[in-house]
Amino acid sequence: MEGERKRILVVDDDGELGELLRTYLEREGFACLHVTDGETGLREALSGRQDLAILDVMLPEKSGFDVLREIRARSDLPVLMLTARGDPVDRVVGLELGADDYIPKPFLPRELAARVRAVLRRTDRKEEDPAPEDADRLSVGDLELCLLSRTVRVGGQSVSLTGTEFRLLRALLASAGFLVSLESLSPEVLGRRHSAFDRSLGVHLSNLRRKLGPYPDGMERIRTVRGEGYVLVYPEPEGRG
Repeated sequence: MEGERKRILVVDDDGELGELLRTYLEREGFACLHVTDGETGLREALSGRQDLAILDVMLPEKSGFDVLREIRARSDLPVLMLTARGDPVDRVVGLELGADDYIPKPFLPRELAARVRAVLRRTDRKEEDPAPEDADRLSVGDLELCLLSRTVRVGGQSVSLTGTEFRLLRALLASAGFLVSLESLSPEVLGRRHSAFDRSLGVHLSNLRRKLGPYPDGMERIRTVRGEGYVLVYPEPEGRG
């Protein structure tokens, strides 16, 4: 049914490419709106009418990064960034600002549709299988994650995370004290197989680590095992030593 189609916002000043994407995504079963400037894109992204935004980095007047920054300040709308081919800086900056994923130009429309579906699956997962009340919370030390409300607190203070950061923290908390491999994290957090050349997980982890901060005694919460994965460690017992 028409009302059940996911609504995709495409923000790209390239009119020909934008219309091509709109046409292709509609053929793939999405409802799609294409706009050509950042201000209009921002208004539409914050309207509550869209399920995901595809945002080009290079926009006139207001850049894609500026639009993303303002979206993240006011909304958890999933965002997929379009970046220039061979420019890893754009990709890293977009992820640091809270993008859920990126795709470099040029790309195949089929690949874009696959990325869109992967991001939507991750954001919809919370509605498909609500956790029972006694399994609603994951906590380690002063860190608490609530699955139903999708909130995170550190020392009783609320911490704002992107959807990707939330999924990453949930995966690490669920296996606290144990190494969680990159191969298992990438499908769960990013919706794709891990690649040795993909820095996305590392960027999201860096953002998450910065937002959570260390334990009160200064010990790091998340340890990196280079080339292997990450461990969310337990705090040292009080009075030890």
